[in-house]
Amino acid sequence: MNHEDAKNAKKKKRSQGVGKVEKKPSPVPNLDDWLEIAKIVAPQGLSGEVRVYPESDFPERFEVPGTRWLLRPGDTEPQPIELLSGRYIEGKNLYVLQLAGIGDRNQAEALRGCKLMVPASDRPQLAEGEFHVIDLIGLEVFMQTSGELIGAVVDIIPAGNDLLEVKLHPSFAKDQGEKTVLIPFVMAIVPVVDLPAHRVEITPPPGLLEINN
Repeated sequence: MNHEDAKNAKKKKRSQGVGKVEKKPSPVPNLDDWLEIAKIVAPQGLSGEVRVYPESDFPERFEVPGTRWLLRPGDTEPQPIELLSGRYIEGKNLYVLQLAGIGDRNQAEALRGCKLMVPASDRPQLAEGEFHVIDLIGLEVFMQTSGELIGAVVDIIPAGNDLLEVKLHPSFAKDQGEKTVLIPFVMAIVPVVDLPAHRVEITPPPGLLEINN
């Protein structure tokens, strides 16, 4: 199972500003063919609406009616459920959704902790310079000038400019053990993202890699 990357925070497009991202969670049996787009966190009002925290950058996942899939805690197979309507709550990074068959607050409360899913094959088109998080995780990171292997991308951290969390390769980390560093995902520092070659090239300013020490 993969997280699909949250409103503007999980789209990874290199800033000059980075593009849409999907984030990989811990593996769950039988769910490799699904993307998590949201988690239901609370009821909203008395009419059965629910608040969800988005794991997707794509508003249409929450605003366009149609079939989604509901994964209840402990289950390994999501079940289809119809999205009737949805709206974004400004400033809270939450959506309010109305789901078919959920008509009161008690029914909405029973969905707390459930996840909304879509098939992994249902990937929206990305613009140039945008990337799914799951495509960035695992890429090897090299110094552009020297070709030296720095490490590999292990996570994307949302920030003003998104950050690549890079686990240093032993040959670069030397005696620093399992150290990771944070690299701003901006064009000036990460000029090359080559998905077919499974590599990223960086041009860090002096001191950037040492700042993380």
